[in-house]
Amino acid sequence: MSGSETSTIMKTKNLSVGYNRKTVLSLVDLCFEKGKFISLLGPNGSGKTTLLRTMAGLLPPCDGSVLIDQIPLSEFRQEYLAGILSVMLTDRVSPGLFSVFEFVALGRYPHTGFLGRLKEADKKIVISSLSQVHARDLVSRQIETLSDGEKQKVLIARALAQEPGLILLDEPTIHLDLKHRMEVMSILQNLCRKKGITVVASMHDVDIAAKISDQVVLVKDGGIVSWGPPENILNKKSVAALYDFDGASFNPDLGSIEIKCNGNRGAVFVVGGIGCGAVFYRLLAKRGFAVSTGVLHTNDLDYYVAMSLGAKCITRSPLEKITRDQIDEALPLVSQADYVIDAGFPVSGLNQMNTELIRYALAQGKPVFTLRKEEDVKRFLQTDSENLIICENEIRLLDKMEKEKSRLKLPYL
Repeated sequence: MSGSETSTIMKTKNLSVGYNRKTVLSLVDLCFEKGKFISLLGPNGSGKTTLLRTMAGLLPPCDGSVLIDQIPLSEFRQEYLAGILSVMLTDRVSPGLFSVFEFVALGRYPHTGFLGRLKEADKKIVISSLSQVHARDLVSRQIETLSDGEKQKVLIARALAQEPGLILLDEPTIHLDLKHRMEVMSILQNLCRKKGITVVASMHDVDIAAKISDQVVLVKDGGIVSWGPPENILNKKSVAALYDFDGASFNPDLGSIEIKCNGNRGAVFVVGGIGCGAVFYRLLAKRGFAVSTGVLHTNDLDYYVAMSLGAKCITRSPLEKITRDQIDEALPLVSQADYVIDAGFPVSGLNQMNTELIRYALAQGKPVFTLRKEEDVKRFLQTDSENLIICENEIRLLDKMEKEKSRLKLPYL
């Protein structure tokens, strides 16, 4: 047996899954290693839940097989399988009058025999499971009194009490607020890292999946589109194709989805750099402006955000001094802009030429809104133009720009 086989806990071979004689996914060949976090990603109705139910033994395969530790799932006795595999579906918990301890103790049933009597060792495992999910303080509470986030942690504790090597979850954060969503995902990731448990979860949050998954599986159009490390699989093109959107963009460098500018309220040129422009790009996109920017180094945070939002961007290679060539390329965009924003970037030898874009805009009679203090304006811009409007922060700057638009009664307002 090869090293890859000994590290594999679950494998599917030529698997087809479905229900009511209807095949939803075909030719699914996947291999999940021990101690890894795997996210199933895809639009609603793509078959993620059906695949999970089949891998859990809750639905029979239409064709092919599921193997755990190289043994077909169909050959496991149910009570033995429960000691290896735990399943959490999206159904809300309605366990009646159970206390948290009693509910988590149900996870010990593969180990307690027919009568289900708990020994001291079983009780310690129940308490330990609650502690691992930061829910030890809930032990005496009634399940019905818990919040959704607390219930989800208790569900994970019950799964841990089974002492499984593999946990399958269907949208584990679907009912949760942001705090509990982050907490649950952190708990699941720690189970992989510290306990060596394999977690396979269907998810909708591409941002989170990109950050915590060891592997992602893209599910669409009746099959597996691709699978592997998120660093290799998730990119602007693959995510857009998976969810059929063109008004947003996934940026693998940021690990986030940005909503693109629609540009129906006029054009703004942002003189950014060193991360100072990112807030403006997002604010302007939210308010419906077309954004252009530069000159940005291509290892700058501003560059990644601007490109994700669909902004026109004049660039320079990392650690190279901005030259007259890039400035000349940016000047037409400044001329076309209704307004220019100076994001207040720290001036250095590499980006000093960008100050010429600001002076050019002022010479063209354009209003320029800046975050620089008055002494820095005199030092770096060397101007006292009345068209240069000093602002305290990003929001105040945008508000002043909006008032200026309203005063001029531009036709696209």
